[in-house]
Amino acid sequence: MGDVIRATGLVKNYGNLRALDGLDLAVPEGTVLAVLGPNGAGKTTAVRILATLLQSDGGSAEVAGFDVASQPGKVREHIGLSGQYAAVDEYLTGFENLDMVGRLYGLGKRRSRERAHELLERFTLTDAADRTVKTYSGGMRRRLDLAGALVAQPPVLFLDEPTTGLDPRSRTDMWEVIVELVKAGSTLLLTTQYLEEADRLADDILVIDHGREIAHGTADDLKAQVGGERVEVVVGSNADVAAAKTILSELADGACVVEEHTRRITAPVKGGAGVLMEALRRLDAEGIEVLDVALRRPTLDDVFLTLTGHAAEVEPAADAKAKGKGKGTKSAPAEFEETAAR
Repeated sequence: MGDVIRATGLVKNYGNLRALDGLDLAVPEGTVLAVLGPNGAGKTTAVRILATLLQSDGGSAEVAGFDVASQPGKVREHIGLSGQYAAVDEYLTGFENLDMVGRLYGLGKRRSRERAHELLERFTLTDAADRTVKTYSGGMRRRLDLAGALVAQPPVLFLDEPTTGLDPRSRTDMWEVIVELVKAGSTLLLTTQYLEEADRLADDILVIDHGREIAHGTADDLKAQVGGERVEVVVGSNADVAAAKTILSELADGACVVEEHTRRITAPVKGGAGVLMEALRRLDAEGIEVLDVALRRPTLDDVFLTLTGHAAEVEPAADAKAKGKGKGTKSAPAEFEETAAR
């Protein structure tokens, strides 16, 4: 099983800011690679280069056996792209949007209409098919956008944070669609900030920060790097957070993480239930009210915080530029190559 998507040493600069700094990645056929990282890590920049919408300043990349720099038209014939912003025309109906995409791909009138109806049903949009998109909710627009990326049934899909802004139910529905696509043989590169999304969908996870790889492996591989268990304690008063952190730090096998707004302290530990009982004994002795307590295995959230040292932050200029330059742009057939690549 060969790599359908491959990049070696990708570099992209925005003035003095380096958005990608020698990034490598590979996605075997019929698998999902989740590219995980905080805002500004370079995720969107990487997707736009691979989708031929942005030129790199160094390195090379191939998609479906075609070079993204020298054969962009061929690449576009084999890919679908759903970006962070729904690339739909709000003055057309849902049906008209999908029918238009089919016509642009040269499917012909009959097949374009058939495909539009198929996808509207698949994404539970049939009842809204004849409504203009400006009346759609955000979740409906996201589903229509992904449907548009699937009109030509491309073997390779790039989904750039496809569930951002969706409510939990819509996010779960979108995950089910993605699972179906992969089962049918699609190859998928997915960027996300949702750790649960990567854990559920990805065969392989690439964690990047500041345009560089900082970890790579399956979800279990990455969790194993962090190791151990976690004691989580939620205290009843803001005034007790500092004292609770001190107590847990004395028992921890690493640095504690404090969430001030929820009054939650998380401590990596060795010793499992014994350490948990000792923590509760010490907290009780100090008169600290405990509202909730848990002992759990590490999650991808723990991996992310350990590797990057921070959670998702306000996006720096690099990925913001990449997003803004292509806002609303979807992959296009070869004959639209020059327009889409601008």
